[in-house]
Order: sequence, then C-alpha cells, then structure tokens
Amino acid sequence: MGNLLKVLTKDIDNNGGNFFLDFENAQPSPSETEVWESVNQVLTEAREVLDELQAYTGAGEDIRQAIQSPGVERVQEKAWSAVVPLVSKLKTFYEFSVKLESSLRCLLVVLTCSSSSSSPTQQLEQKQALARQFAHILHFTLRFDELKFTCICCSCHLFQMTNPAIQNDFSYYRRTISRMKINKLNATEAGDVNNELANRMSLFYACATPMLKTLSDATSKFVSDMKGCIRVLKEQPASSVEGLLNALRYTTKHLNDETTSKQIKNMLLSN
Repeated sequence: MGNLLKVLTKDIDNNGGNFFLDFENAQPSPSETEVWESVNQVLTEAREVLDELQAYTGAGEDIRQAIQSPGVERVQEKAWSAVVPLVSKLKTFYEFSVKLESSLRCLLVVLTCSSSSSSPTQQLEQKQALARQFAHILHFTLRFDELKFTCICCSCHLFQMTNPAIQNDFSYYRRTISRMKINKLNATEAGDVNNELANRMSLFYACATPMLKTLSDATSKFVSDMKGCIRVLKEQPASSVEGLLNALRYTTKHLNDETTSKQIKNMLLSN
C-alpha cells in the first residue's frame, strides 16, 4: 500500500509521480470489469456503513439505569433489548471490514502484479478505474476511523474516542452474556455473536484506527504471500526450480528499486 501511495508523492519513475487520474470518467477495461464490479459492491455498502456509524447513538441511558438498578428485572430487560440490536449492527461493521480487506487484496493483485513492463505510475494510469476504487477505499477507511476516534495529538499518537457508545455497548453486552452463562440463564436472544466472534470484534473496536489497521494487515499479508512463494521455491531441489527463480530474478522490473523489500531482494539474489 505504501508503494502505491508513494507514486502520488515520490519520483518513482523519474517523472515526479505526475500523471492524470480522471476520477469523474474513469471506466474499467473489459479485463478489469470483474474485479471492478466486485469492489464496487463493497464500496456501495461502505456508504451505508458510514451512514449507520454516523447515526449510532448507543444505549447509554438504558445501560446506566440497568447498572444503578441491578435487581429490577424490568430495567435489565429494557437495557438488554436496547443493546442486542446495536451489537448486531457492530457485528455488521466488523464483517464489512473483512469484506474490505478482501477487496483491497484483489486491487493490490491487479495494480501491482503485471506481466507487462509497466512501471507503478503507468499501472495506475492504465488502470484508472481501479486506482479510483483504491482511493475510495482509503477515503472510507479514514472516515470510518474518524467517526470512531479523533486524533488530539498527532506527534504523541493520542486519540480521543469520538463515539464511546460503541465500546460501552459492547462491554455491557459481553458482561451480560457472561452473567447469563454463570447463572445458567437463557442467552438465545444474544444473536449469532459467539464467543470467538466476540473476541475478534473486541480486538477490532479496541484499536484506535480499526479500519486502517485492517488494511495495513491486509497489505502485510499480501507481501508475506509473495515471500512465501519465493521461500517454497528455494526449499525445492535447485535443479527443478532454478529456472523459475531465474525468471523472478531477471524479469522482475522493480527488484532493484529502493522501495522493494530488502528481505525479498536477499531471498531472490542469494544462492
């Protein structure tokens, strides 16, 4: 992801990274249509996710009443009835992050892997519709995280929670579920958020910038897959894979670029 962003700001191809990107009229080519349509469905859902997140108010008052009146069943039921649908919505947000990760990986494959000798800048120029989708994913990511947290000190990486209701609602939900299990009460109304999913959601929402971390992790996995392919080849008998390794060594246009991972360089160039 970093290398794609650097195209916009750094002289990667000795042209200052200058190129025209038509955000208004860019259309996918026939070979790009399948990926474009798949990503477009996710981006359409992204707008709905942002609208729902912006309108998220939480069940703060009901939760406060329930905490203050632990023995009043009517108050407890009211808080629980308010929280369950909200947690279902939080589950939808989390599941969307998984879809977004998959879409990003599809775009990375098309935008960075090419059998042609095109440079990174030329790749973006030639695949403008997909480059625009990549930009829309970044815009959504920043907007989602902005609605959850606001940075109050960039140099210190300090964040202030914009919508504390998310954490409060989910924490109350998990505490109530645990109490139900301890008391052997019926928790069927909890929906389909099992313990494993709840743990993943908890880690997701605990992060100051959950969507950005999702995309960052997806990019790291993408690079790791590339390293894994090289590692598998090097573990085979040299006589059977040397031709494939040489193909990677001598046909990879950007192997010697400064932006290429040193680990990948060493893996390919070492005997």
